[in-house]
Amino acid sequence: MLARLAAALCCAVIAGACRDAHAAARLLPARGTGHWASVSGYRMYYEEYGRGRPLVLLHGGLSTIADSFARQIPVFARAHEVVAIEQVGHGHTPDARVAFSYEQMAEDTANLLRQLHLGAADLVGWSDGGVIALVIARRHPELVRRVVVSGANVTVDGQRPESVQQLRDATDGRDATDVVGKVQRLWLTPVVLDRDDLAQITAPVLLVSGDRDAIRLEHTVEIFEALPHAQLCVLPGTGHDTFRTAAASLNPVILRFLAGS
Repeated sequence: MLARLAAALCCAVIAGACRDAHAAARLLPARGTGHWASVSGYRMYYEEYGRGRPLVLLHGGLSTIADSFARQIPVFARAHEVVAIEQVGHGHTPDARVAFSYEQMAEDTANLLRQLHLGAADLVGWSDGGVIALVIARRHPELVRRVVVSGANVTVDGQRPESVQQLRDATDGRDATDVVGKVQRLWLTPVVLDRDDLAQITAPVLLVSGDRDAIRLEHTVEIFEALPHAQLCVLPGTGHDTFRTAAASLNPVILRFLAGS
């Protein structure tokens, strides 16, 4: 779940991401290939870059591949087959007339990964994408080798209280069928994974947080302590938008972690 808010309630991170969308897209290598797959009765968009051990990128809520990972794809694609996915209602993937849930997004992603015959892949997720990665690791361990998540919260109180209240105020009277309204309600999911769920995740997990993250550091530490095979990376002077603003520091850490057996 994200603690960022849309429209007038968006934090500066979302606003900056929207302003820089075209600039971020220009950072992507030209050799990426866009594809479509039929998943759960709708069309889902994904891109592929590079060759090597499969690495799956899962973007944040109200974000896209380019917004979330433009500074990672050129680096990761040197040694990995990078598969970057856009969830329903995000980026190229059209919206569907269904409410958003992390469980359904995880199932959609797992179904796509099976279609691609990737085997056990490394999952790298930012914010909502990190939540989805953890759900896949819990429900479909055969699809996962290692997991990297940044800015993920598995209960609503992982967000700061003022953000939760703003979200609740924002959803009052808002159309529950538009993408922003559905994402805001998604961010209010009470519990996605509990401690018992986290304890069942067998894949090694690298948890990343900015020391000024929108997700409470205490919550990230709680996830870290519940996971049986976890490492923790806290980036100094960094907010929620770790992949964009701290790429020079974060990318080598991720690659070292993914190099493990």
